[in-house]
Amino acid sequence: MTHAADSIFENADGHTLGPTDESFDAVAVYEGRIVRIGSDHEVRFLEGVETDVIDCAGRTLLPGFIDAHTHMEVVGRRLLHADLGAATGRGEALDLLRAESSGEWVLGYGYDESTWDDRWYLTRNELDAVSTERPVVAFREDLHTASANSVVLDRYADELPESGVERKRGEPTGVITDDAAEFLRAETAPDRAETKRLVEAARDHAHERGVTGVHDMVRRSHAPAAYRELARDGDLDLRVRLYYWADHLDAIDELGLVTNGGNEYVEVGGVKTFTDGSIGAGTAKLSTPYADRDGTGEWVVPPEELAGIVERATALDLQLAVHAIGDEAIAETLDALPADTALRHRIEHAELLPDDLSAFDAVASMQPNFLRWAREGGLYETRLGDERTAASNRVSDVLDAAVPLAFGSDCMPLDPLYGVQQVVTAPRESQQLSVTEALRAYTSGAAYAGHDEDRLGMIAPGMCADFVILSESPWEVDPSTIAGVEVEMTVVDGEVVHSRVDRSRSGVAF
Repeated sequence: MTHAADSIFENADGHTLGPTDESFDAVAVYEGRIVRIGSDHEVRFLEGVETDVIDCAGRTLLPGFIDAHTHMEVVGRRLLHADLGAATGRGEALDLLRAESSGEWVLGYGYDESTWDDRWYLTRNELDAVSTERPVVAFREDLHTASANSVVLDRYADELPESGVERKRGEPTGVITDDAAEFLRAETAPDRAETKRLVEAARDHAHERGVTGVHDMVRRSHAPAAYRELARDGDLDLRVRLYYWADHLDAIDELGLVTNGGNEYVEVGGVKTFTDGSIGAGTAKLSTPYADRDGTGEWVVPPEELAGIVERATALDLQLAVHAIGDEAIAETLDALPADTALRHRIEHAELLPDDLSAFDAVASMQPNFLRWAREGGLYETRLGDERTAASNRVSDVLDAAVPLAFGSDCMPLDPLYGVQQVVTAPRESQQLSVTEALRAYTSGAAYAGHDEDRLGMIAPGMCADFVILSESPWEVDPSTIAGVEVEMTVVDGEVVHSRVDRSRSGVAF
């Protein structure tokens, strides 16, 4: 290279996270690409008069994290509406809803009753105590369950899918699942201007967590338009890969969208579809009954319908991302997906995998965050019993079987270091990964799932200059504190998009 670098990050504890994790002290960036890594002395030769030199002060520098499965509009809703994920009990959740007054609806997101003492969903009567005049909806963390007050139930009595409305003695309890919950999500969907505001808030939150790229699963949302508008105006600063729900297939066909089409910031991933529901809602499709209730779950998209979606998407050369959680749903998905290594079809969540993974011919797009439910006394133990809990989220077995592994959050929460902590400290060997393996699943593994391994996911010359600088090394702290490691700086395309230090003040060294 003959040009001086635009920026140099030196005095770093750098890790390439490539196939062999090589260390380095400094990285040079020119026009958004990494042009050299090595010792401080080797890289300093690229310093010019206008080169911005950042002293990392020995902090850890890694490739930027890629969240391989999230919903950025939902992340934004949790930031700008009532975030019920912080509630330690139903009383606290109800207080948060009472304080929410940003519009006609009272909306809350992210409650997890499995962490509460009584472990039961919010009910209509409780939400009536929040308001008897305004519609109130609280969405559970997995979005497969919602709770609604009487205003909502009365307003939509003839429109909510009956199968998703829980009743006791003939009366709605306020608990809504799957198709009915999706109906309420659509009814409360923001308009285009509001969606852009939500996406911007989610983007900033992602940067604060060291996330430089996301695979966003979108349905009936203005988010794709918001991304493209931000990218056009040079304000996106995030790599976005879009997976459109299967009910958008007609529009995808008409518009001629193709997998990997787009630009450096916004590209088409492919088609997302469900098969089953969730373990939290008791609707994931299992081969044997749940431990705490009757039945084996539900098909959201039955096998025959899934086969039609796969056939059509395959004809359009689109990558498929199939939500399958229960063991029966995963088996049906594996039967339906064509063996196509070029398109890299994906199974999303894959919580109850088959014993034999030799025929798992897809990317395993999994969420290490979910392992918090696999611990003693957790949600899985209640829903599935001890044996199936022990067999859940077998990420170590996935790697041992040479199945491509990508990590995402499903925004529960959007925080890669939280996910790394969960999988490093998981209760069983089959659920555990080393720090290096976990970080790779959030970097090069996610990049591979998104056909982006030639430009994203590791630190090497020629790759995009997307990286994160951490306050401490995740290899050196107590594993139970990894989630507390601070993201000091996030860099996308060579530009600092988040910094805990105000570098604009003179005399302040990073």
